[in-house]
Amino acid sequence: MGPTASGKSALAVALARRLGGVVVNGDPFQAYRDLPLGTGQPSVGEQGGVAHLGYGVLPLDQPVNPASFGELVRGWLEPCEHAVLVTGSGLYLRGVWNQLTQLPDVSEAIAAKVRAWVDTLGAPVLHRYLTAVDPVRAAALHPNDRSRVQRALALHLATGRRASQLLDGVARGVPGGWKAILVLPTRDRQRARVAARVREMIRAGWQKEVAAILASGGEAALRRLRPLGYDLWLDEPKGAGARIILDTRAYAKRQGTWFRNQWPEVPTWDPDTETLEDAWVKLGI
Repeated sequence: MGPTASGKSALAVALARRLGGVVVNGDPFQAYRDLPLGTGQPSVGEQGGVAHLGYGVLPLDQPVNPASFGELVRGWLEPCEHAVLVTGSGLYLRGVWNQLTQLPDVSEAIAAKVRAWVDTLGAPVLHRYLTAVDPVRAAALHPNDRSRVQRALALHLATGRRASQLLDGVARGVPGGWKAILVLPTRDRQRARVAARVREMIRAGWQKEVAAILASGGEAALRRLRPLGYDLWLDEPKGAGARIILDTRAYAKRQGTWFRNQWPEVPTWDPDTETLEDAWVKLGI
């Protein structure tokens, strides 16, 4: 587990080679087949000859949530004797590990009210409000993540409780039979890694990827998904690269905070200062 561009995919490949196993995707956006560049799906070269499961397999119009995606991932894992799950999403990892509670229903009246707020004020304003009432959930969401900000506020209004409490798992800790490691570069190196990753995505044709989705009629599905960066290519392509770097750096910071808060017992590994042998020692393998 780890933030975007931290080096967790490379570690997963090295570990799968060591175990004679496969790499399994635990990131919901990397599961979509039309988003290989912008979501950072490992290229053939990055896969290094190791089998990868669950990447680029879903159509854009198939929505997933932590519970349904967790079920998909468990299906990919089940036949594998040695599987290395790699993810940047702590909430969806809870879905894989069956550490989610059943969420209460939200009335259509409340849902409509929050939708109207988002339409009038914009997602970033509501994200600031969410930060005031539920800083834990707000820290896990991008300010422009309209659907999830909206959902969190609707749950709060419907129940009087924080969405982070409602989404919190029925169980804590790393489940039995699992070993986990948090890939976490230093802050400066993480920022540099993000910038390099985004620039490489752009060089590889990220904007053309978006254009192809538009040409195939997938804009509505893409807007519903709202993967990081794509909204800027859709609405503000001029100067999008610089904005995406800033947004991704902020997102990576939230990812690292989420993992440390949710699983403090998981050892951290710095890919820039520690060796693979250090990782194996920390994993106990």
